[in-house]
Amino acid sequence: MATVTTIPFALTGADGAPLRGEVRTAAGGRDRPAVVICHGFKGFKNWGFFPHLALRLARSGITAITFNFSGSGVGPDGESFSEPERFSRSTPTGDLQDLATVWDALAEGALAAAVARPTKLGVFGHSRGGAAAIIHAARHSNCGAIVTWAAISSYARWGSRTVAKWRESGSLDIVNARTGEVLPLRLDYLEDLERNEHVLDPATAAGQISAPWLLVQGSVDEAVPVRESKLLFAHVSKDVARLEIVEAGSHTMGARHPWGGWTPQLERAVDLTLEWFVRHLL
Repeated sequence: MATVTTIPFALTGADGAPLRGEVRTAAGGRDRPAVVICHGFKGFKNWGFFPHLALRLARSGITAITFNFSGSGVGPDGESFSEPERFSRSTPTGDLQDLATVWDALAEGALAAAVARPTKLGVFGHSRGGAAAIIHAARHSNCGAIVTWAAISSYARWGSRTVAKWRESGSLDIVNARTGEVLPLRLDYLEDLERNEHVLDPATAAGQISAPWLLVQGSVDEAVPVRESKLLFAHVSKDVARLEIVEAGSHTMGARHPWGGWTPQLERAVDLTLEWFVRHLL
């Protein structure tokens, strides 16, 4: 089994503060393709399956990059929500800017001293991170492959009554079910959607993707219903895309944080993901 090296890096995020991440790459120093991994809303690079997916990619010969979006709220320790102010001002546009920052540094060979310029680039996204991956892939012709798990088809996730209260109070309380923490989300998110509605549309972007795209969706996802993946799949050319429904798969394929081990659904989703990236990037 290949020895994998983990290399931390820090760039400048969309909000001007640190954009923290890690590179996992197999020893040997040869040129390799790379995949950038995007977490979802209330997620972070060290959550549950992300480090394990990155490790599996690295062992398969594909350098894996995980990072925290600048609006994740997770601080330098990589675990705690110690930057609630950054979370409160998170926006979809900020996510896209962060992803582009990591992507461009990687493509230029400037992400970390020990990481060479990759031979090909791919992107992975889960949930809201899937939406960022879709729009990013549509914008970047140097994306060689994309995999999404439970990607959202729209950034507008709240009903009109909730949005009205949000506007009135100036913030919306987001509860972290795992920790019980309450994290306010300010109006920046809503204002970003209004201002950039024409470009923050994953479904429209799906129709512009030319890279090979694997859509993975759990059949019993409690957060993003199957119909959203089917809607995205309906917009993309069937020549480049494939939709895989994982039977009995939840939003995280049964993964938890702290890590509780593999489930059959997670194994299936990761196997599909590795197979896709190996086929189209290696």
